[in-house]
Amino acid sequence: MQPTSDDLGPIVSSGHLASGALPALSEFEFALSMTVHAFHRWMVRCMAAAGVPDLSPLDVLVLHNVNHRGKPKRLADICLVLNIEDTHIVNYSLKKLERLKLVKGGRKGKEKTVEVTPAGGETCQRYAQIREQLLVKSARATGLDPARLSEIAAAMRSLSGQYDQAARAAASL
Repeated sequence: MQPTSDDLGPIVSSGHLASGALPALSEFEFALSMTVHAFHRWMVRCMAAAGVPDLSPLDVLVLHNVNHRGKPKRLADICLVLNIEDTHIVNYSLKKLERLKLVKGGRKGKEKTVEVTPAGGETCQRYAQIREQLLVKSARATGLDPARLSEIAAAMRSLSGQYDQAARAAASL
């Protein structure tokens, strides 16, 4: 007789972490880890297909964030939206994107800002077209209900707050 998934227990990468009071959290963490790595691979390869190879996943995220709503952004705002504490790594990405002429620096009063260039906007548009063709089309074919996907995203955002709070508590130990 073939074992079922119920017989095997939760699918986790670290059994010792799943032995606590909430084994499903370890299951979530393992799935999240797999998803993050797959998402990073996707972003890098999609951006290469869009004509800009050699960007890191963070570079791609930063470019899309700067392109968002077509308004200049401050470094602090980019870090806040992307939930990144280390401004230096975002600043490094911005400098790399500026060297590639995908973003350009500016000023709003005394504050430094960054905005997407026409080449950066075109790159984001090509990325979006490739995403629709390769990712969205296949994701829709799975039959996953868009409302359910939104619920999953909301749960993940909520859990990110729990991880942030736990990280603050761990830093005080």
